[in-house]
Amino acid sequence: MDKRHFLGAALASGALPAIAVPAPAPAGGPALLTITGDIKRNNRAGLDPVRDQMMFKQKLAFTRALALDFAAIAALPVQTIRPTLEYDGKPHTLRGPLLLEVLALAGARPGDTGKVLLRAVDGYAAAVPMGQLRAWKFIVATHLDGQPMALGGLGPLWAVYDADRVPEMAARPVRERFGACPWALYHIEVLAD
Repeated sequence: MDKRHFLGAALASGALPAIAVPAPAPAGGPALLTITGDIKRNNRAGLDPVRDQMMFKQKLAFTRALALDFAAIAALPVQTIRPTLEYDGKPHTLRGPLLLEVLALAGARPGDTGKVLLRAVDGYAAAVPMGQLRAWKFIVATHLDGQPMALGGLGPLWAVYDADRVPEMAARPVRERFGACPWALYHIEVLAD
């Protein structure tokens, strides 16, 4: 290979990360979020009834998944929202990556007619159409008012949007705005279009 072809190949390979997001390596820390369903990238095998007790008890089934630890989620570009929360009726600052960016790590790109099933550790699940997820700019919040969210509170991850900035939701009472927002999020199933 001559120098020109070598440089062209090197430049082309350097441009690839901007086009395709590689799947993260297996989680270095504990997996906080598992993505299954219509995904293109994975870093773990299917459900193990012993290792995945909570998923097994919640009757989940999958043959492959992408497991993300806190570092993988925190490495994504951060968004900040300030919705009024139902717990105290006051605005709070929530920070984390767009849910779409998290899904991109798994190579999941469903159209607007696709859905994601967001599941919390207590078994609560919300099916959110992709069109709504995009329009409402859901984030996977990792921080509340500048502090990491702990398990036992709203965290460590919360799928949430700024309900104060979505006119049809802002018109509702605060207690009715967050039904599609499971706190203590631990699993996302991507449902095909």
